[in-house]
Amino acid sequence: MSNYNFSIKGQDLLMRKLQQNMKKTAVKEIVKKRTAEMQNEAMHNAPVDTGTLKRNIRLMLLNGGLAGTVISQADYSGYQEFGTRFMAAQPYMGPAWRKERPIFISELWALVK
Repeated sequence: MSNYNFSIKGQDLLMRKLQQNMKKTAVKEIVKKRTAEMQNEAMHNAPVDTGTLKRNIRLMLLNGGLAGTVISQADYSGYQEFGTRFMAAQPYMGPAWRKERPIFISELWALVK
């Protein structure tokens, strides 16, 4: 599986301000919206031979909707994303993550301002 992890510098301050100033429902909506957009983008970018990879891209909301993840449950998803020594990479999850990450962060910061 191809997994992308990232951290936000100043996330402690961000989380404190989010808890103080905003309702969790607004955060949940942003997480849900951006995670769904990342899933759609990954599905759009996924190479399609049989469609198995595209059908196995899943969205999961965690921590009561305050966190979200997009994963591909296909056994060969990592090979498609990163390639092998015999096959060139065909990234689909990374570009989706790079597209949605700045939007997600800016929407969260907009909540605390």
